[in-house]
Amino acid sequence: MSYQYLEVVREGPVATLWLNRPDVFNALSSALMTEIEEAARSFTDDEATRVVIIAGRGKHFSAGADLKQPAPDPKPSVLMQRRLSGLGGRMINAITHIPQVTICAIQGAALGGGACIPTACDFRIGADDCFCGYPEVSRGMNLMWRSLPLCVRLIGPARAKRMIMLGENESASTLLAWGFLDQLVPAAELMSAAMDMANRYAAKPPIAVQMIKQSINAVSAAMDDALMHMDVDQNILTGLTEDRLEGTRAFLEKREPDFKGN
Repeated sequence: MSYQYLEVVREGPVATLWLNRPDVFNALSSALMTEIEEAARSFTDDEATRVVIIAGRGKHFSAGADLKQPAPDPKPSVLMQRRLSGLGGRMINAITHIPQVTICAIQGAALGGGACIPTACDFRIGADDCFCGYPEVSRGMNLMWRSLPLCVRLIGPARAKRMIMLGENESASTLLAWGFLDQLVPAAELMSAAMDMANRYAAKPPIAVQMIKQSINAVSAAMDDALMHMDVDQNILTGLTEDRLEGTRAFLEKREPDFKGN
């Protein structure tokens, strides 16, 4: 299958999904997210692939949701807003349910939704120039895309609160110390390190490896489906607040927001 914004490269048992919008720092448009979801689900019927690497073309892994994407016209009903707003969550869910081992290779920025994708993978390798953050709170928004529990499991409740509630970017060394990253390498060695890790897992018996992954994910994510349906509704609620409008204006005007709690 061919895609417009996603490139799939196969090397033996390893498939690499390249986010391929480098001119906009791999911003996650609806079209790109749909392609990622479709590609992720396609691995269910792929017997040959044993490891999937997710990487980004260009200087940055992903700047997050595409804020320059035109809003739907006419404005959809609240019913359709809930369904349309669920695309990011469906994409992340599709990544977490890839049967094969998944590795994310991160260079430059991984922000917002661009930081959610790595947390949905089994392992994360960072270039020494990478940094990650969830800037949603500074826009008056909650963290969406079913990604809050993924971050909590990686770095623990206190650090997750700090990372998500402050919305600050965290350096590669901090991310490694916290356990957000599994490995840190020089930028020039990022993809070779990802391929080395991929080949180690690809050499193991796939049935056993994939059953172990499924079992660990089921144990660690047992409550996710019961709770995280609500992040879309939280986002719609924050969209009705003056703080959300102020956060958006401040971002566009390149100034600090003045939140009032309204």
